[in-house]
Amino acid sequence: MTCAVLSIGTELTRGELVNTNATWLSSALTDLGFDVVEEVVVDDDRMRIGAALERLGKAVRVIVCTGGLGPTTDDLTTDAVAAALGVKVVRDDASLDAIRRRIEKAGRALNPSNAKQADFPQGADILPNPVGTAPGFGVTIGGASAFFMPGVPREMQRMFEEHVVSRIRTLATPSTYQVRLRTYGLPESLVGDRLAGVEEAYPGVVIGYRVQFPEIEVKVLARSTSRESARELCDRATTEVRTRLADIVYGEVDDTFPGVVGREMRNAGLTLAIAESCTGGLVGHMLTREPGASDFLLVDAVTYANSAKTGLLGIDEEVIRGHGAVSSEVAAAMAEGVRRVSGADLALSLTGIAGPGGGTAQKPVGTVFIAIAAARGTTVVDKQFGGDRQQIQLAAAYAGLDLVRRACV
Repeated sequence: MTCAVLSIGTELTRGELVNTNATWLSSALTDLGFDVVEEVVVDDDRMRIGAALERLGKAVRVIVCTGGLGPTTDDLTTDAVAAALGVKVVRDDASLDAIRRRIEKAGRALNPSNAKQADFPQGADILPNPVGTAPGFGVTIGGASAFFMPGVPREMQRMFEEHVVSRIRTLATPSTYQVRLRTYGLPESLVGDRLAGVEEAYPGVVIGYRVQFPEIEVKVLARSTSRESARELCDRATTEVRTRLADIVYGEVDDTFPGVVGREMRNAGLTLAIAESCTGGLVGHMLTREPGASDFLLVDAVTYANSAKTGLLGIDEEVIRGHGAVSSEVAAAMAEGVRRVSGADLALSLTGIAGPGGGTAQKPVGTVFIAIAAARGTTVVDKQFGGDRQQIQLAAAYAGLDLVRRACV
C-alpha cells in the first residue's frame, strides 16, 4: 500500500527548521507495512498546498500531513484542503470547547486566533489533540485517505499513534520487516563495500543507508508474503550484515553511542575520568545526557589552558614546553594525571586543534591526540579530522568514546 508524507510550512522550505516530522512518520508508516513513496514539502501557500494534495490524491492511497493548523495567519492548511475539496469551512463546537478549556487552564482567555483552530472542512473526521490546542482531521482526497496533524512533533506523534494508526492499519498488508543498525568507525563507502552482494544473496531484502555524522545507520528491510516470513528473512540478512560489519555495529535504532559506552562501563564495573582540551567538555556532556552516568563517571576536567593542565592535572611544564600542548606526550600526561587525581580505573584525554585557526604545517587544523590510561599502561592515538570546528570536536569526542568502549572489553 503506497503512502506519502506531506509537510507544510515556509519555515521548512526556507531551511529554517529541520523536518524531523517527515523522518519520524516515514519510519512509523514503514513499520506499519506501508510503502512510503514520497516525502513532499510545500510552503504556506493555498494554491501550492492544494496542487500537492490533488497530485498525491491520484498517486497514493494514504497521505499523512503535518503543519499549518496553528492560530496564526500563515496557518492555511484547513482553508487549502476545503478549497481542494470544494466544501465550506465549518466550526466544530466540541473542538472549540476543548480549546477554550485548555487555554483557560493556562490562565488565558480564548481569542479569535485560537478559535480558528476549531474550523474544519465540512464533513471532516476530527482528530482530538490530547496535548495541544490544534485538533487534526481526516478527509478523502481523490483516491487517498488523507490525515492532517499539527506540526509540533510531540502533538503530531501522539495524535498519529492514538488516532491515525487505528484508521489506516487495515489498509496496509503487513508484509515487511525492518531492522535499523547503528554503526560507527567506517565511512559510508566502505560500509557499502562490505555489504556488497547481501541483497542478491537474500532476495526480497533492501539495504539502505543514512548518514548522521559521524555515524552510519544501516537499514535492513525485508519484504515477503507475510510479516512473519519477512521477519525471518530480515533476521537472516541482518545476521549476515552484522558479521560483515563486525564491531563497528554498536547497537540498533534506539541505542545511542554514549549510551552504549556507558552500558559497557557499567557491565565491566569500571570507573572513568576525563580530561578535555579541544572538545571543551563535549565528551562529558554526551555521557551525562544519558541516564546512569553517575554510576561510572567520576570527573570531567576541561583543562583548556596550559595552566590548568599543570595546576589541576600535575603535568610538568617542561613536557608542554618541549612538545607543545597538542602532542602525544601531553595527551598521555593528561590521561595519567586525571586518573591519578580521581582514582578512576580508566582515564580519557583529548588535546588538539579544532580550528578554524591555530594549525601549522606539522600540526594542521583537525589534528587531535587521544589517550587512554589504565593500570596496564597508557595508549595514545593521533587522528586527523576534517570539517569545521564543530565537526572536528564531534569526531574527536566519538573517537575518544570509541577508545573507552574498546577498553571495556
